[in-house]
Amino acid sequence: MAKVQVVNVEVLDNPSPFYNPFQFQITFDCIEKLCDDLEWKIIYVGSAENDEFDQELDSVLVGPVPAGRHKFVFQADPPNPEKIPLQDAVGVTVVIITCTYHSKEFVRIGYFVNNEYEDMEMREEPPEKPEFGKLTRNILDSKPRVTRFKINWDDKPDSENMQCSNEENMMPSSPQVNFGSSIEDDGQDPEVFKTPKGPLGQIDSNASYGSVDMPVKPPVYENSTDSMDMRMFVE
Repeated sequence: MAKVQVVNVEVLDNPSPFYNPFQFQITFDCIEKLCDDLEWKIIYVGSAENDEFDQELDSVLVGPVPAGRHKFVFQADPPNPEKIPLQDAVGVTVVIITCTYHSKEFVRIGYFVNNEYEDMEMREEPPEKPEFGKLTRNILDSKPRVTRFKINWDDKPDSENMQCSNEENMMPSSPQVNFGSSIEDDGQDPEVFKTPKGPLGQIDSNASYGSVDMPVKPPVYENSTDSMDMRMFVE
C-alpha cells in the first residue's frame, strides 16, 4: 500500500504570461511517518519528439514527513526559451510533476499546456521567430493525467543505514521543507518560505486518508500528439 497519496493539485496563476513562474499547490496524505525525504520535481516538455529538450524547472526535498495531511506551494521559474525548438514554442506541450522516495518515482501528474499569442493577428500570422514575451500559457488544470507506480517504501539505499532519529538531525544538501510536528490546519493559505530554488510553504494536520480523486481523461486539442500523451507515463 502506498504510504503517500496525492489528494489534490491546484494550479495557481493560470492562465498567465509565458515568463511567469509555474505555481502548484499540492496536498497529500501520509499514512505513517516517513523518515526520509520526498523529492518533488517540475519538468517542462520542450518537444514531444525528443526528450533531450525536457527541462527540469525545479526540485525540492520535503521531509521528514509526519503522518497526516500536508500542503505546500511548489513554485518554479519558467523554461529557458533558448532550449525550446522554434517549431515547438507555440502550441500544445506538457508539464509534469513527479515525486520520488528513495529515488523511486511513485506518482506522476501531467498537464497539457497551450502557449498562444493573445493578439489575434499574431495568432493568424505568427512571427517566424517566436516572441515569448507575448505568449500566454494556459494549463488545462481540470484534466490532469495521473499515473501511480508501486514501490517498496521500506527499501532503503545501501548507503543509508542510519536510524530515523539520526536522519532527522542531518543537514539538508538541497532546498528542503521540514514539516516538523503537526499543526492544525486553520483553512488559510499555506505560509510561503523562501529557499534558493524558490518559495515553498506548508500546512499539515491530522486527517483521514483517501485515494486520489482526480480526472484522468486527456484534453482534446487538434494538434495534440500521442507522443506527448505517452511522455506523461514513461521516463
